[in-house]
Amino acid sequence: MRYLSYIFFFFSVLGFCQQEPVGQDSTVVHYLIIEGDSIPVTEIELDEVLMLPNLSFKDRDARIRYVILRRKTLKVYPYAKLAAERLEALQERLETLTKKREKKRYAKVIQKYIEDEFSAELKKLTKTEGQILVKLIHRQTGKTAFELIKELRSGWKAFWYNNTASLFDISLKREFVPINVEEDYLIEDILQRAFQNEQLKRQRPAYDIDFYACVNKWTNSKSKQ
Repeated sequence: MRYLSYIFFFFSVLGFCQQEPVGQDSTVVHYLIIEGDSIPVTEIELDEVLMLPNLSFKDRDARIRYVILRRKTLKVYPYAKLAAERLEALQERLETLTKKREKKRYAKVIQKYIEDEFSAELKKLTKTEGQILVKLIHRQTGKTAFELIKELRSGWKAFWYNNTASLFDISLKREFVPINVEEDYLIEDILQRAFQNEQLKRQRPAYDIDFYACVNKWTNSKSKQ
């Protein structure tokens, strides 16, 4: 799974770029004017709370598949969350560099750091965990791993990495579409439950996901079987 470590080359700027923690509640201070006096009023923007349906499975095998998928999703989600944070920080940093040579030098420094930091862990991923990771990178960044490699390295690198990944039955072009793919819906369900149970730190997806629409589709689909 060594090729997966290169995906994270683009997202790691730890130690090189300071940024505010992602996922914290944002606080806005307003002032009320009452007879010439300013009174600060703190308004806290809370995350939306979803009412999650009770879990039900048609048979024991379906339950076991969900439990296995849950374990794998909880394992790789932190990497996808990190990817989104590092991509944002990396883009901000690169915008401050004007010369192509400076950007290339900076990229090499980050590449060495990320390989030293994460390669050992990413090599331990199974092929199914690797594919889930690719999907979640799309969920958190709004772009496929293939697109990110193409933009930040080159089309040739993207082509080469995707071909290498295909040897493990993984596609770097895979998107996360829970409304169309049942496994993606189950992954989204797992994430939402983990967020509410505080097993995972919530990070908003890069695009809108209508979770209730997914629930309705896949629940109705099961009832017709």
